[in-house]
Formats: sequence, structure tokens, C-alpha cells
Amino acid sequence: MISLGGMSTQVAVKLFDATRDKQLDLAASNALNARQIEAFEERIGSISSPQELIADTEVYTFVMRAFDLEDQIFGKALIRKALESDISDSDALVNRLSDPKIREMYETLGFAPEGGPSANLDKVDWQSEMVDRFKERFVLNTAGEDNEGARIALEFKSKASEIDTWLDVLKDEDLGTFMRRALGLPDELIQVDLDRQIALFEQKFDIEKLQDPAEVDKLVSRFSAIYDAVEGVSSLSSTVLTLMEGAVSIGQGSTFTAITIDIPTITGGGSYSAYNAYR
Repeated sequence: MISLGGMSTQVAVKLFDATRDKQLDLAASNALNARQIEAFEERIGSISSPQELIADTEVYTFVMRAFDLEDQIFGKALIRKALESDISDSDALVNRLSDPKIREMYETLGFAPEGGPSANLDKVDWQSEMVDRFKERFVLNTAGEDNEGARIALEFKSKASEIDTWLDVLKDEDLGTFMRRALGLPDELIQVDLDRQIALFEQKFDIEKLQDPAEVDKLVSRFSAIYDAVEGVSSLSSTVLTLMEGAVSIGQGSTFTAITIDIPTITGGGSYSAYNAYR
């Protein structure tokens, strides 16, 4: 797999995009991945409950890795209970867990409440989409191991088209980090009441623009410049330096300017220093 270490965020993202298809092919040929993909394709269609899924170690591991939940693989009792939940019940475990990836897995697998069978698992198209998800996740995680800025930017690019509300952003740590940096908002903003955070983000950016790939690319460029400057990444390209040194057009009537902002009206007292503000 390609290494993105030692590169500026912008260069790393562009290199990843240019080599993405090749990396997906390499992900499928990895010995461990190939075994898990084969096991998934052979046996997922015969699994009829969360209990059976968790009992099949290879298939269960494949699914958890596909949803970026590899670090929770050993929490089998919790995962089983979540998958057996009734999502229509607000008190159900799947609705109370803080990790949105578990809910996404629940909805994608589609087991019936109380551990009943899923209508999805034996469908060839669904299985193919799961394999693509698995490879994509492997490639993203591997690419981001040596470049944190690129990892966050690539996570954003992979999820941008699925973002409908600011709550979708703020409940995801990487998306929240990305948008705060891209819009020049301080990280301390996470201490502010959620509704007030959302109100501030709404003032800064029209979230419907995330359905436009060109707007997504603009945000990635802006995030990359700010991230590398703040984190002291030394291998900045001349293009990125130009972006940081001057006011840059960001949509209609908008400019990006390095300033300091004070937000006592948001927090109810005190202020936070931000490295940039978007106006």
C-alpha cells in the first residue's frame, strides 16, 4: 500500500485520489483480507441472526472491520445486544450508544428486532457493496496511518455526500475536526452547547453544498492549508502557501482571512482564540 507519510495534507490527498483504484485492488489481494472476503461471500447469506453472525469469527471480523469497528471486536455481548435492538424504541441500546458507526452497521445489516433474520444478507448486490466498503475502509485506514491530516481529510471526502445535517457532522469526531478547521473555528467550540454549535456552523456554511463535489474539494483544500500551518507540517506546496498567505475566494461573496475571533455570546462568558475565521 502507498505511504502518505512526510507529505503535506493536500499533496497526500491528491496522491491517494490518483492511486485509489490500484490501492483497492491491492487491498483485495492482501492475504488476510482475501480470506475474510472469501469467508464473507461464502457464508453471510446463510446467517439468520446476530447470534449466528458473532459465532462466525471470520465473517463477524469482516463486518466489524468494514464499519471501522475493529477496536470493538471483542465486545461481542454489546454488539449482539445492539444488533438485536428495536431501533423504533428510543431506549433501545442501539439508540443509546455514542458511536454512530454501530447504528450504521445496525441499519445496514438490517436484522429484525429481537434478533430476527435480515432481508439483506443473501442479496448479491448487497454483499458486493459490503466488500467494497471493506476494501475502502482498509485503504483509508492504511493510508492515514502516517499522515493524520490526510486521514481526516479522506474521511471527510468519503462521508461528505451522506451528510444531511450539522448533527451528522458533530456526532462524528473526524468530521467535527475537519469542519472546525476548514471553517476557521476553534477546537474549544466543542465545549459549547450543541444547539449553539450548530447555529454557528449554519452561519458559516450551507451544508447542502456538500452534495457538490466542487464544494467538497474547496473545503478539503482549505482544511489542508490550515491543518498543515497549525500543525507545523513543513512540506507545504507553493499552492498551499499561496492559499494561506492571501484572501481566497470561497463561494459567492466569501473570503478567507486570518484573524482572531471572540465568542463570549456563544459560551455565556469568556472567549476563545481561533487561528482563523471564515466570513
